[in-house]
Amino acid sequence: MIHHNNENGSVNVSSAVYTEIVGTAAANCFGVKGMAARSVTDGLFHLLRKESVGKGVKVEFHEDDTISIDLHIVVDNGVNLNAVASSIISEVRYVVTKCTGTQVRAVNVYIDSMMIG
Repeated sequence: MIHHNNENGSVNVSSAVYTEIVGTAAANCFGVKGMAARSVTDGLFHLLRKESVGKGVKVEFHEDDTISIDLHIVVDNGVNLNAVASSIISEVRYVVTKCTGTQVRAVNVYIDSMMIG
């Protein structure tokens, strides 16, 4: 949880807020089919529904009030993986900083699967 203090009081932002913001920002990038989650039963990665975008995101809080983000995604077949990852990193950094005022230390993108069709 991140705490923002000002002259009027304080605002506490929970990890659930960050995961939803990050998941939505990433899912809206070109080439991204959606967020991925590993199945406990078979060990394979599965595409999450739109309402579960936060489950493919892990947010780590640091003592200097910055965050690090890990994203697990599924991409479309035939896209340039480097371009998609770069786009996600820049979009996530921008949206998180704009919406919450929190500085992002790192965004790590893990492409877990590719959807054909």
